[in-house]
Amino acid sequence: MNWISLETADQLMAIKQQEGYSLIFKHSTRCSISMMAKRRFELDWDNLPENMPLYFLDLIKYRDLSNQVAQLFQVHHESPQLLLIKDGECILDQSHSGISVDETLEVLN
Repeated sequence: MNWISLETADQLMAIKQQEGYSLIFKHSTRCSISMMAKRRFELDWDNLPENMPLYFLDLIKYRDLSNQVAQLFQVHHESPQLLLIKDGECILDQSHSGISVDETLEVLN
């Protein structure tokens, strides 16, 4: 699995309009908790469907885009944060130590 760097509003709108599942991981490169959550997620991400796009948003570099994510998907901004999107709607919002591939899989099944 590989991250797709989320860097533009156009990408965000494409995710909103996409059918099926997408995942957005909002990460602060300055935060040790965020780094730990990302590493823990990556240890298990091979259990996710191979065709599901995994977007990585660097909150420090793209703060405005992070705010757009919160507004577009009607979630409270947190860092780190994982959003599972299905057919343009956020169906799972996890943050901090609650970020888990297992819980994501439960929602997918």
